[in-house]
Amino acid sequence: VQLQASGGGLVQAGGSLRLSCVPAERTLSRYTVGWFRQAPGKEREFVAAASWSGGSPDYADAVKGRFTVSRDNGQNTVYLQMDSLKPEDTAVYFCAARSGTVPTRRSNGYDYWGQGTQVTVSS
Repeated sequence: VQLQASGGGLVQAGGSLRLSCVPAERTLSRYTVGWFRQAPGKEREFVAAASWSGGSPDYADAVKGRFTVSRDNGQNTVYLQMDSLKPEDTAVYFCAARSGTVPTRRSNGYDYWGQGTQVTVSS
């Protein structure tokens, strides 16, 4: 599954962005999709994940209450709504997919990755 992440950009602190993750082919309806981010000089870190089965999404503590992951199986798209953005949210954001219904925070638990989209939050 080739994934395409989009929606990044430059925003002021306190602002919002919505990222989208779309597969180039197939459907995401039977995959768990995760969002990760990587800031310069730092390791890739888990942000959020949502199962295709519709269970409760999982969020990293750093984004809980500010970010919302949702999926539109009809549109074959997974979204990451990011509100109340902070400068420390600046990173390249990646979406990833894995077969099955159980989200994981481990990046090596995902089989398919998108190319990433840059999010920059200015103070």
